[in-house]
Amino acid sequence: MLAGKDEETIQIHPTDDIQPPSQDADNNYHEDHSLTTRPNIPLWRVAISLLLLFLNYFLAQYDKFILSYFQDDVIASLHLSSSSYGMLSGYATGIVYAILALPSAFLADYTAARVWVLSVAAVWWSLCAIFQGLSNNFWQILLARIGMGVGQAPVEALSVSLISDLVGQEFVFLGGSVLYVGVYIGEAVSGQIAVAFAETDTPWNNALIAIGIVGVVVALLVRGVVREPKRQLSIVLANRIRRQEQKSDAVTLPSRVVTARKEILSTFRYIAHMRSFYLLTLSAGFRQLGGNVFGYYMPSYLSNLYPSQPSLLSRYGIIVGVVGSVAVLTGGLVTSATWSRTKLLPLYLTAVGGMISSIFVLLMLFSLNASDHDEGRGVKVLYGTMSMAYLTAELWLGAINSLIALLLPPHTKTFGLAVWSLVQVLIYSSGPEIVGLALRNTDPTSSLYIEKTRIALAVMIPVGYWLAGIGFLLAIPLVKLDLAGRFVEGRLKWRGRKGAFLAAGCVVGALVVALFAVSIYYRA
Repeated sequence: MLAGKDEETIQIHPTDDIQPPSQDADNNYHEDHSLTTRPNIPLWRVAISLLLLFLNYFLAQYDKFILSYFQDDVIASLHLSSSSYGMLSGYATGIVYAILALPSAFLADYTAARVWVLSVAAVWWSLCAIFQGLSNNFWQILLARIGMGVGQAPVEALSVSLISDLVGQEFVFLGGSVLYVGVYIGEAVSGQIAVAFAETDTPWNNALIAIGIVGVVVALLVRGVVREPKRQLSIVLANRIRRQEQKSDAVTLPSRVVTARKEILSTFRYIAHMRSFYLLTLSAGFRQLGGNVFGYYMPSYLSNLYPSQPSLLSRYGIIVGVVGSVAVLTGGLVTSATWSRTKLLPLYLTAVGGMISSIFVLLMLFSLNASDHDEGRGVKVLYGTMSMAYLTAELWLGAINSLIALLLPPHTKTFGLAVWSLVQVLIYSSGPEIVGLALRNTDPTSSLYIEKTRIALAVMIPVGYWLAGIGFLLAIPLVKLDLAGRFVEGRLKWRGRKGAFLAAGCVVGALVVALFAVSIYYRA
């Protein structure tokens, strides 16, 4: 059975082991809680739950593709500038998305009601999607997108957290990859819709209204069908249980913390003492930055580059949907198949795959130049290089996020996943902002606009992929230590690791404020 054979329960009792080894424990705990070493959920319920989580996540991502594929129509109908469009796809929603994921995820963990929180959030963002489709100017769609960010914020963390408890550890990667197929299917469907809407002169906002209506229905199905699963042991916690069992007949592990404040602090302490978390998070942020710029600007760039190819967006969407889905499922399947032999494959898939993909991305951008400006030959080069770009780059998403879920403490992993996502969002949301600023005061219909877009994409996407690749490779020995439970020991000091975390947070925060302020200035 996919979920496992026999469910074993571990009783969690008060102790200081929620902190890394040798760390001073100052938390007080109460109540006994149980964890399962392996879920025992019927296969049919796992399959239905995965399907509904997939549909919900797919719809939550879909508005991004609508803005991407209908960029020119959105700009024209709402009288936007390039910098205004950059705000819609950048920090305007990114800041809300990042920050509000934390209280939502914490509430889900603290109340043990992840399904309830996910359902309510889905209804909210669905309603905001409808309002977004009814917008008539920049400020209306901006407020609607910010409201939608409130609902979308916890969707990814909640979905990954639930999947990590629905199936056994070795199958979490495959389950997570099924969830992330929604990203690629969404872009594929968007491509077909873009072509159909163009042929029938259907306005772009109809798609958003339809998304909102369907989203409400799916949210109700999630609440009615998906059941809250029992929490599964993390990799680190399981390893420590085995070590303790060799020393003692009694296995005692910490329970949930007494208060909300202590629970939050406990999670942050855990993360701060992990040797690899900070480097994994920064690396994933840069990887997402490259992908975010790709997703928002590549479709419109290619449409302008190949104006005599009316079926380009349709074929673009098919390639993304088919190749991207195959790639992410392959990454999850291979990771699950090799899980008993190595826990590090997601890191190699992400690092090496992204580096190789950057070469094909450059070939995509310059495909027309490489074909002597012959569009017929150029699109053939484009489709081939694009397929290879997605095949090599998209192996990672389900595997890496599932690995993070399994590394985090079971009772607070949704909150930990939200922290993981927060830093990434603050980093990768800068991509559209930067590109939007680079394209300001440039006529979107001009050849100069195409040239500036090509330069921006040719710089930001490969740089993001390579920074991520180097970071993930450097993180491998640190992940090995974390897997062994060898966290940073002792109380963190301001002159050391704690100060470095604070400095990094200040830098990221300053970048957010600066780019957002500059965008507002140029908008005005």
